[in-house]
Amino acid sequence: MWVPGVGLPSRLMLSALTRAGRFCILKSGAVRLMDVPAGNRRGLSDYHPHMMPSVGFGKSSSRVYRCRSETKRYITSPRAAETLVRILRGKRKSCQLFLECNPGPGILTRALLESGAKVIALESDKTFIPHLKSLGKKMNGRLEVVYCDFFKLDPRSRGILTPPIMTSDMLFQYLGIEAQPWSKGAPLKAIGILPPKNERNALWKLLHDLYSCTSVYKYGRVELNLFITEKECRESCLSFGTYTANGQLAKQKHREPLEQNLCFIQLTPHRNLFTGTLTPFNYDVFFHMLRQCFMKRSAKLIDHLHSLSPIDATHILKQIKKNKDVKVIDMYPEDFQHLFEVIECSKDDNYKWLYDDFMEDVIM
Repeated sequence: MWVPGVGLPSRLMLSALTRAGRFCILKSGAVRLMDVPAGNRRGLSDYHPHMMPSVGFGKSSSRVYRCRSETKRYITSPRAAETLVRILRGKRKSCQLFLECNPGPGILTRALLESGAKVIALESDKTFIPHLKSLGKKMNGRLEVVYCDFFKLDPRSRGILTPPIMTSDMLFQYLGIEAQPWSKGAPLKAIGILPPKNERNALWKLLHDLYSCTSVYKYGRVELNLFITEKECRESCLSFGTYTANGQLAKQKHREPLEQNLCFIQLTPHRNLFTGTLTPFNYDVFFHMLRQCFMKRSAKLIDHLHSLSPIDATHILKQIKKNKDVKVIDMYPEDFQHLFEVIECSKDDNYKWLYDDFMEDVIM
């Protein structure tokens, strides 16, 4: 199973999703491939790594626009756009449906359209909408432009919603997109750059939507193609520690500012999303457990267990084969899976989890 968690480093999050592979880090003038150790892979999602040539991400060729005090990044390099299209389209020549999140100046939009794809451009900055609509007039109905922010779909506090904030039901009904059975392939592909100001919460919400089969996942196994800053990938990874192939703790090397580099990941949920223990009825408890642990990631796991479950914490640690001094940062994704299964399958207590107000606030 995939142990999701914002707060888990992206490297470990990917390792929990995939088989042996790599992901790329893009910056101005260089590309590096980061190995993801094969030993940590347990997948509920297919991950497809790609080598990308030197493309213009960063100050040299990316422009930063400000909208409502939010910093946003856009693809402004035609070469980068063409490379992305080759990755996104693969060998398929038939028309595919893409949900492009905040396309901005439309460089990637044009490249997708020229490849024969159909694009729904969800743009949250009105400044770019006239240009995108003008582009759509030349594409015989293959470009739909909507004033919408993909990363703010289905806010937890509803009330009266006004664009660019809306629900996925409003959006998909407007576009005429029907729900597809989970057993079928991806009904569409979403492509975008996570907002740098709120990457972690945005990822956490997407993961919750996945396991609850809500928001865009209510319409099928949507494939996500996302850029995330290397800073976010590494920040938590430094807390966890990075291990070499022989299991030794690797030394961390500090390099240039990581917020200038972007990692590109592709995620598609598996058909068998749940296991015998993790089900649609207890996924929220699983999320609560992870969120509670990562609030104090440097603390000992046993201290968290006292507030998570009435079951004897020492007994739990013995069952997952961890000593009493183990910390949250020492745990790998599969360790959290095992921890959840041990508590959930325990026969010692009628009540396995402690419920508090935090349980009702799993998602930001």
